[in-house]
Amino acid sequence: MKTHCRLISSFLFLLPTSAFLLHSAAIAADYPDRPIRMLIPFAPGGATDIIARMIEPRMSRSLGQQIVVDNRAGAAGNIAVELTAQALPDGYTLLVGNISTNSINPILFAGRTKVNAIKDLAGVTKLVAIPNFLLGSPKMPATLKEAIEFAKARQGQLNYGAPLGSYSHLDMLAFTAKAGIKMVHIPTKGAGETLTNLLRNDSNIQISNVASNIGPVRAGQIRAYAVTGVKRIAEAPSVQTMAEAGFPGIGSDNWNGIFAPARTPKPVLVKLHATAVAAMKELEAEGVLEKRQTPISLSASPADFDAYVVSELKRWDKIIKDNNVKID
Repeated sequence: MKTHCRLISSFLFLLPTSAFLLHSAAIAADYPDRPIRMLIPFAPGGATDIIARMIEPRMSRSLGQQIVVDNRAGAAGNIAVELTAQALPDGYTLLVGNISTNSINPILFAGRTKVNAIKDLAGVTKLVAIPNFLLGSPKMPATLKEAIEFAKARQGQLNYGAPLGSYSHLDMLAFTAKAGIKMVHIPTKGAGETLTNLLRNDSNIQISNVASNIGPVRAGQIRAYAVTGVKRIAEAPSVQTMAEAGFPGIGSDNWNGIFAPARTPKPVLVKLHATAVAAMKELEAEGVLEKRQTPISLSASPADFDAYVVSELKRWDKIIKDNNVKID
């Protein structure tokens, strides 16, 4: 009799868990049954927006429902992050975030936003990791060694452009500290303005993504001193890596990835992960990513992406604290 009672008690204890699993499985089976909103934290035309619009039709086709791309720029990307974090955790609101919105902003804007991007968002998958150039203006010396010597002879007189608090700003702080040079930071709004400043020699040395700058580099309009990543890129094989240039560990790849609100059912996250990965592999096979200088970089699972974002957060936290970077 006692054994029978224990079995009944165990069964009753398991009922909530079993019901939850069955409910989650049912949600995934029916998901999606209406359009999905995909928020972009920046204006149209940037790398994050381009990636989202490349995967949208493929994911829409696979899921059988339209994904609506919705640009919600502002507050350094925090507006879109907050909207996603505060949405119902049902898989119908997604965010295509990046290195800044999801691993730097949570540190720089801690206590100033309504949400915690780490705790209030769940990762789906990383999509791409876009390498960056360490660039010089056309009036700077031809080699990085010469450029550093040139800057050392003019401490505090040369400039670099980067959006305030961005990965390119933080990477330049790390680079100048390692190189032993002092430069003046000119806040910019993005890669387009950064390139203009280089061409006009208003900015002397700076970091910016390969996708936006490969054309001017090939044309000889600006100098490429080094490239981030573990190996040289095929589009500019003569450009050394940061490690080869003597700066290992300095410089970042601008990654983008998909996020959902925290507590989104795991089966839904798994379904979104599989759909996004398939869409990216389609783009890779078609040569679209190579043409746009946006190398594919996928997570093995949603949990794998979450772990990656946390590791990035720790890396940036050290850089930000070491350089005493604050957003007023």
